Amino acid sequence: MHMTHDATAPAAAAITFDDFLAVDIRVGTIVAAEPFPEARKPAYKLTIDFGPTIGIKRSSAQITEHYALEELVGRQVAAVVNFPPRQIGPMMSEVLTLGFPDDAGKVVLVAPSKDVTNGGRLF
Repeated sequence: MHMTHDATAPAAAAITFDDFLAVDIRVGTIVAAEPFPEARKPAYKLTIDFGPTIGIKRSSAQITEHYALEELVGRQVAAVVNFPPRQIGPMMSEVLTLGFPDDAGKVVLVAPSKDVTNGGRLF
């Protein structure tokens, strides 16, 4: 599956509401952020708390251009929580942390505009 991050790309093919519901996007709070020197592209290892139902999950995120490690802890992020875990170097990435590209294609994290309860589902 090829994804384009290009702002000029046309909208993807039409989907049903059930297709949308199949993608489980939740909000969580970053509780730990660590360097990830083994990653092929510059990245951090994130530990994210999605509340009591989903729990604590790990994610590899290529967000080194816009975010310093020390500013990530306590920040809320959105992530897809129902992809199968993916081995990235020595770590297992359990969720896909979401972002949008800036003009240079570097990741800007998606976050709610006000604090919300961890584990809340996007609708």
